[in-house]
Amino acid sequence: MIRLLVVDDSPLMRRLLGAIFDAEKDFIVDFARDGAEGIEKLHSFEPDVVTLDIHMPRMDGIACLDRIMVERPCPVVMVAQRTKAGADQTIEALELGAVDFIAKPEGAVSLEIENLAPRLVETVRGAASARIKPTLRLAERIRAKRGLEPRKPRRRARASTPAGIIPAIGDVDGEGLVLVGCSTGGPQALDALLTPLPASFPWPVLVAQHMPSSFTGALARRLDKACALNVVEVAGPTRIAAGTVYIAKGDADMVLRRQRGMLVATAAPAAATFRWHPSVDRLVRSAMDMLSADRLIGVLMTGMGNDGAGSMAELRQRGGHTIAEAEESAIVWGMPGELVKAGGADATVRLERIAAALMEALQCQ
Repeated sequence: MIRLLVVDDSPLMRRLLGAIFDAEKDFIVDFARDGAEGIEKLHSFEPDVVTLDIHMPRMDGIACLDRIMVERPCPVVMVAQRTKAGADQTIEALELGAVDFIAKPEGAVSLEIENLAPRLVETVRGAASARIKPTLRLAERIRAKRGLEPRKPRRRARASTPAGIIPAIGDVDGEGLVLVGCSTGGPQALDALLTPLPASFPWPVLVAQHMPSSFTGALARRLDKACALNVVEVAGPTRIAAGTVYIAKGDADMVLRRQRGMLVATAAPAAATFRWHPSVDRLVRSAMDMLSADRLIGVLMTGMGNDGAGSMAELRQRGGHTIAEAEESAIVWGMPGELVKAGGADATVRLERIAAALMEALQCQ
């Protein structure tokens, strides 16, 4: 059984979410009316997973999440508003340790939430099995137990990596792309992957992160502040150039084409033939249509499902290069695990070493 704690100040949302999960046979549900009560239930109910509203009295969702990750880390799914402020707060929460989020229905909640119920259950059930790293904010947890004030977390240092994870690419000044796919746990993984890359990184990086359109812009803005590379959301036709990371717009798919001989990325309507969006599989196949496989590096990181596994396995068969995030570091080893099972990974690499592997392959300091 999955012990679910619903933390929300809205009686209507508590009732609706309770009804959805009570109808499932593998959930035991308890409720808290705000973040302060949520912290009490965190220790008395001992949930396997928490859904957490952001805007609440006494203690809001961000403050509650911060306490959860220090006092008793467990998977947290944020309940987010589809507004710019809500998106920014949600991305902040994902960086603090939340593994996923649910976008609140727009309009009449009681009418729309029934249509969202299957997705809600899938998200929370998947989050319950997510891996929370034992070292996550370990120093802060130790200080909290000793009654000391928390210190501001330090940025991670650039990691070294063993040589030869993927072979060195010749002529890095020519056209080439790094293609990245991720889902649950992706914002944290993208931060770890992209922040060590220098402004001189020679190939553009294209990212398909499963996320609604209300949130991908906020993700791009936060990453842009943290990275030496420029980070932009692809909402319309955008010329591809080195020194830039391109985040696919949510609820659409990022595809590549040529325009006057130049590579251009654009947001295409989400194709029904692909289950998840932005689709990793569609991005990779679009790239293979534009460039020789040996000019492409695929990186598949944390996430539920198998999006990207088939296309990246094909990329490797055609002579391209692929990296799967290792199970030990992935919050959810679904997508990279499927790539490994398909025999499509050149290497299985811990998250903190992937950036160094890319820099070595592209002979970048």
